Amino acid sequence: MEIKRSGSQASGKGPVEYFTGTVRVDPLFTAHAPARALGVSVTFEPGARTAWHTHPLGQTLIVTVGAGLVQKRGSPIQEIRPGDVVWIAPGEEHWHGAQATTAMTHIAIQEELEGKTADWQGQVREQEYLAH
Repeated sequence: MEIKRSGSQASGKGPVEYFTGTVRVDPLFTAHAPARALGVSVTFEPGARTAWHTHPLGQTLIVTVGAGLVQKRGSPIQEIRPGDVVWIAPGEEHWHGAQATTAMTHIAIQEELEGKTADWQGQVREQEYLAH
């Protein structure tokens, strides 16, 4: 058994290669072999968002605070709120982040495959983000 005490792991900034705007990433847990699931809490300031990306084994998002947006490539942008759980299938191209005027925090859970949890693509353009 292992207990990760609140505040014992350093917060980090979302890298500019993968995020637009101000994003804070707080590690929650990492996988212990043979398990491969890991989780982070991600806080997006208003207007902040991920770049387009996929996950080799999928991803689950659990919205905890605020108001957010999520979009699968080729589908309409959808609003997400606290208590919403979003399943993103393996290989599904998508992005997620805060609404323009409200911050959003979610827990993201994904599994590693050959050392990777995500394949990052291009940034979400402003006109794509504002299309909802």
